[in-house]
Formats: sequence, C-alpha cells, structure tokens
Amino acid sequence: MEHVDYAVVGLGALGSATTYHLARRGADVIGFEQYELGHVRGASHDTSRIIRRAYDLPEYVQLADAAYRDWADLEQATGERLVTRTGGITFCPADAPVPARHYLDSLAACGVEHEELDARQVRERLPQFAIPEDVTSVWTPDSGIVHASRSVATLQMHARAHGARLRDRCSVTALEDTADGVVLQTAAGPVRAGAVVLCTDAWTNRLLDPLGVSVPLRVMQEQVTYFKPERPDDYAIGRFPVWIWEDDVCYYGFPCYGEPTIKAARDVSEVLMGTDERTFVPSADRLAQLQGFMADTIPGSGAPLRTVTCQYALTPDRHFVLDSLPGHPRLFLGLGAGHAFKFTPTFGRVLADLATTGVAAEDLSLFRSDRAAFRSDASEPAALVPGHV
Repeated sequence: MEHVDYAVVGLGALGSATTYHLARRGADVIGFEQYELGHVRGASHDTSRIIRRAYDLPEYVQLADAAYRDWADLEQATGERLVTRTGGITFCPADAPVPARHYLDSLAACGVEHEELDARQVRERLPQFAIPEDVTSVWTPDSGIVHASRSVATLQMHARAHGARLRDRCSVTALEDTADGVVLQTAAGPVRAGAVVLCTDAWTNRLLDPLGVSVPLRVMQEQVTYFKPERPDDYAIGRFPVWIWEDDVCYYGFPCYGEPTIKAARDVSEVLMGTDERTFVPSADRLAQLQGFMADTIPGSGAPLRTVTCQYALTPDRHFVLDSLPGHPRLFLGLGAGHAFKFTPTFGRVLADLATTGVAAEDLSLFRSDRAAFRSDASEPAALVPGHV
C-alpha cells in the first residue's frame, strides 16, 4: 500500500489551495481529483468571481481581510496577477432580509473603508443603475474580481512545483479511519494517509455516509449569464463595479472583464438536483427572471449572449465548514457553501494549518462541523444567510 503524510480529495479551488499550502511547507501530499483538472462539473471553472470585504457579519469581514493578504501573497509567490480591483456596491432595499446597517456596522467594526450611499448618490456616480428611492447602498472601493480558472491552475501548477503529486481522473471511492491512519480506496489502488482533507463539495456525503457522519447539503444547479450591452465602454472596469442586490432573491454581477460583456446571475437558483442528475441545461425560467431584473435595474445591459452553469452545495445556514469531523480527528472538511472562492487561499492555508497542527490563527468558531445547524435534533431550522456570493 502506498503511504503519504497528507491526502487532499477534490481539486477544485479549495482543494487545490490546500494542496498548494501543504506542499509549500514541504509536506508529503497527494491530491486526488475524480475528473480532469479544471473540469466544469463543480463550482471552480469559468473566469470571474467577486472578491470583497463587504459582509454583514464581522467574522466574514475579518476572514475576507485575511483573504486579501493571502491573495497578495499568492500573487507575489507565483508572479501571477489574479485579483483586479473594480470597486463594489451592495444594494439593500428597505425591507431586505439583511439591512444595510448590518453591512455598515460590520465594516466599521473591522476598520474597512466604505461609504453609505442613497439612491441619488448612486445615480450621480453610477448612472448605469436604475435604483429605487428606498434602496440604501454600501460602497467598498477595494472590491473586485478574481480570475477563477487561472487561480485554480496557478495553485495546481505551483503545488506540483513544490512537490505535490496531483492525480486527476482518480476517484476516491471510500475512506477507512484506522488506528494507523486513514485508508483511501482510489481508482489507482489503496493509499494510507496520516491525515485527509476533504474538499469534495456536493460529493462529500458519498465518502462520509459509510463512516456514520454526514453533512446536510442542498445541491442545485446555478447559472450565470453574459449580457452584451450596446455601449460596453459604459461597463468597463473603472466605470462600472461588481455589484450585489441584497433581497429575498439576490442577484450579482460584474463589469466587462476580458470581453465586451457583463456577467450577472441570481444567487441560489433552487434548481435542486443530485450530482448524477445534472443536465448542464440552463433553466429558461431563471434566465427570464434574470432578464427582467436586468432590464429594470441595469437598463443598458443588453441582450443575453450565453449562459454557463455551475453547481452549488449549500449548508443549512450557508456558513462554511472548516473543521475536523466529529469522532474522526484525522479527517478535515472544507465546504464553501457557494460563496468561498474569494477566500480560496485562506481556506487552503487554514485547512493546511488544521491538518498539520490542529489549530489555525483565525477564529473558526462559526465554521465548526458540530454546530447546531447540522444536528438532526435541532429544534429550529437554521437561519439561511442570504446574499453570500
């Protein structure tokens, strides 16, 4: 049987970052991916993801602050430019489930530069938006875009450069937690690891259920649409920001990035499915809903050009999991709940910390694997955190 100190299962953004950070420390690590590297079956492909400090909870603002530092460190270590600052704006209608005040208070408590804008101020600064009078907006100048597929490829390439072995098209079919380590049954044969980090997203419970541990997840197909404005210069970086519409139904979008289109999507489309049932066919209803929103809110957005699908695996409360598994101290879990890409290098660093030392510098109490929202005897349903794109 092959032996390794650390194994990482799942080489999307979070697993690739974990493998990179372990290898960068000189650890003996193997990363396993059931599909080809850079595949489109999960949530780490395509081009752009929003990066921002604007969250309604201080815990996320602080973690995002660490992520900005970790992205800068990754860029310096690899020579790649992965983050582009665009400015960002969060729109909160008067009756939004998360009031603008929560964002403003969290940003102020963490010392993050921001502004509160009313509808008139938004129209003066950003006339591309048609914002009703009852909307309060939060502007953060350092929000921006991370290049998704390039970031994942960078992490994989430099993980290998530091000695990691990446095995794509090599599924892990079972785990056995023994006294001598964790045995992974893989398509290439069994491997014994001192510790295992699972970044397996929607496929997580296939490996956990036989161990008597599982995480309640809702799996759904998401979609993003690229619109072609007649005046793309109006939506260029420097003139148009990343944006989030925070309401019972949340939307978000991007300026032109590498092409004369603007990308937008609904967050949490509720197109529920299993990982084996995914069709990759966009929902016509969700596209029509998005088109209506864009016509009302960004009147110059233009016609839809193409729609790309991805996959969400949401925890009950929409919070991450960054922890060992109850009863299995050598098994660690990283779940991003559909809004973790901006935190990618920090996830990798923290999971590497947990796997190697059992502790991390960050406060991870919100992201425990034994929290009340995961217990089957929970007396109340978990409160879903909206707007976390």
